[in-house]
Amino acid sequence: MSGFESTWNPHSPQAQQRRDAMLARVAQLRALEDRAALASGKSKPVFDKRGQLLPRERLALLLDPGVPFVPLCSLAGFLQDTPHPDKSVPGGGMLAGMGFISGVRCMVVASDSGIEAGAIQARGLEKILRVQDIALENKLPFIHLVESAGANLTKYKVEGFVLGGGLFRNLARHSAAGLPVITVQHGSGTAGGAYMPGLSDVVIMVRGRSRAFLAGPPLLMAATGEVATEEELGGADMHTSVSGLGEYLAEDDREALGLARSVVGRLGWHERPLPLAREGRGEGAPAPTFPAEDLLSLMPAHHREPVDMREVMLRITDASDILEFKPLYGAATVCAQARIGGHAVGLISNNGPIDVAGANKATHFIQWMCQLGHPIVYLQNTTGYMVGKDSEQGGMIKHGSKMIQAVTSATVPQITIQCGASFGAGNYGMCGRGYAPRFLFSWPNARTAVMGGEQAARTMQIVAEAGMARKGITPDPAQMQAQFDQIVNVFESQADAFYTSGLVLDDGVIDPRDTRAVLSFCLNTCAEAAARLPRPMQFGVARM
Repeated sequence: MSGFESTWNPHSPQAQQRRDAMLARVAQLRALEDRAALASGKSKPVFDKRGQLLPRERLALLLDPGVPFVPLCSLAGFLQDTPHPDKSVPGGGMLAGMGFISGVRCMVVASDSGIEAGAIQARGLEKILRVQDIALENKLPFIHLVESAGANLTKYKVEGFVLGGGLFRNLARHSAAGLPVITVQHGSGTAGGAYMPGLSDVVIMVRGRSRAFLAGPPLLMAATGEVATEEELGGADMHTSVSGLGEYLAEDDREALGLARSVVGRLGWHERPLPLAREGRGEGAPAPTFPAEDLLSLMPAHHREPVDMREVMLRITDASDILEFKPLYGAATVCAQARIGGHAVGLISNNGPIDVAGANKATHFIQWMCQLGHPIVYLQNTTGYMVGKDSEQGGMIKHGSKMIQAVTSATVPQITIQCGASFGAGNYGMCGRGYAPRFLFSWPNARTAVMGGEQAARTMQIVAEAGMARKGITPDPAQMQAQFDQIVNVFESQADAFYTSGLVLDDGVIDPRDTRAVLSFCLNTCAEAAARLPRPMQFGVARM
């Protein structure tokens, strides 16, 4: 034991104020997620008329009932389709997450075809590329429920076309790594979308609904003058009996999803050894002795107020049992050993800027965890590395660089939770997105920026005033204040967790109370990946 005892009073006026602010953010998060579901649900009469299920209904039937499902990147595209917060529809035109199918942990992606016929929305490409990376790194089967109009040609951008090839490259890499790629073709897949089934190991099609062709009837006529029906070009009957693109023919969505569950159930993967703790909630491991509800009241709405991040650690770890590493040295950087959901982990967090001692301690601790083989969980709440004459003379650059090298070269899974501030190089040293953590989630109050808005504005003001002084110009106070306010607004708006999540700079925003469950699921995923022995090949499975 570290000897640390919680002093937090969740009933104090300060705690209640913080709790109210956090609950308001959680409510805003849920409202944004619901907005996408409601927008998709408006298409239900059309789907019912066609005898189809809505995308979320398909997902619910595919997944095992009553077991955890972790959605990924649910805010992708927020404020990217429109700058109006009350009109933006997040999600990127697809649903994605990790869950269980016939007892097998899988990555699942479903076209949200209730919205713009499943056309990939703003940041949708980044979203699917990200979840493909997660699936490949964690050795997960990739299950895709396809019904997409493809790229929205009215919003065409050449970089989307060029970089979109990475989606298909990843499917080939996935199959070659011995990880199954299974596609259920619920509707159309045109042009590039036709390569989704083409690069899958197993394809399930729905009679009368599935379509896959490189050129649909309109483009075919425009390009060659040939006239053909959709069924002749790429219908389910044709592809399962003539071209050989499809393996299974289903009569409707329900049968197709049942076939997908059967295919996954016959992979044999669920018969292999699974990790220790029961899935998702850390069942079988001692619960924290402090309630998760306290996590709502610990974090301030603004990063200026201090937080003892050991209080957070006590509320996410098994039996609230943490062993703090070097507690008296570099005390503003907190390193501790603990268990989460039965998994031994190292925890690193911040009670202030990272100073020379803190950087050295974190470097030592990261290497110690790598020697033990324990995953590292970063709980980000940092304003960055310490600045100033003493810090610079003490070697802050070289010691901070040493910590960044340790994070970069760590040989164990690293998982990051952005709990509060994530500013400057502290984002890098605490394993931000640029350092490829295995998973990265944000709390609703998290803020990410190169520096605070007021710091940035004040820096620019000092530089501008110095430049004017050299030229003998007297600054206009009103003009300088307007520039100051504009810079603050730019920085503050882009630092918001919902905005950064809209850019797919995390894997999703989560309710703080769900942190232990999400970490347990991710740690189980990492452990299962380490134990899994797929059968890689020189090439992916080639279609006949």
